[in-house]
Order: sequence, then C-alpha cells, then structure tokens
Amino acid sequence: MDNNQNMPESIVFETEDGEEEFFVLEQTKLAGNNYILVTDDINKEDGSFLVLKEVVEDDEDFVSYDIVEAEDELKAVIMVFNELLEDIDLEV
Repeated sequence: MDNNQNMPESIVFETEDGEEEFFVLEQTKLAGNNYILVTDDINKEDGSFLVLKEVVEDDEDFVSYDIVEAEDELKAVIMVFNELLEDIDLEV
C-alpha cells in the first residue's frame, strides 16, 4: 500500500529566491483559464495559500504560473474552490 496515497501532489517552483515546494490542494478551470490552489505546508490548519493561474508559453512546451492578484478574479476562483473543497473555507 502506498503511504503517500492521500498526500496532495507537490510541485517545485523556481522563484527569485530559489526553489520552493508547494502542495496542490485543488485545480479548476474558469473562463477558459486553468487555476491551481496551492499551499506551502499541508500540516497547518490555518496555513497560507496561493491561487495560481496557468500561463502557457508560445512554444507550449513550458507552462508557468502567475499569482492571481486581481481582486475580482481571485474572489471568483476562490468561490469555485470553496465549493470543491467542502472542509476548507478560503477567504481573501
């Protein structure tokens, strides 16, 4: 039996400060855009989270993510994530 079966998928992002690992809690598509909800620590009940928007580069071999900062877009995506994740209540 795989002990990591219930662990969320993790992704490593290259940032200005080096590599940083995030755990993907959920993903969704809204208005033709792909979004992921990530956290840096899955063990914290009141941990911080980021909503990231997928950005496909021209060559389509490379995908990057931008932090969603526009308040209206962020609120709309968080509403979807709140519906998908019954045990989590996200706030902006």
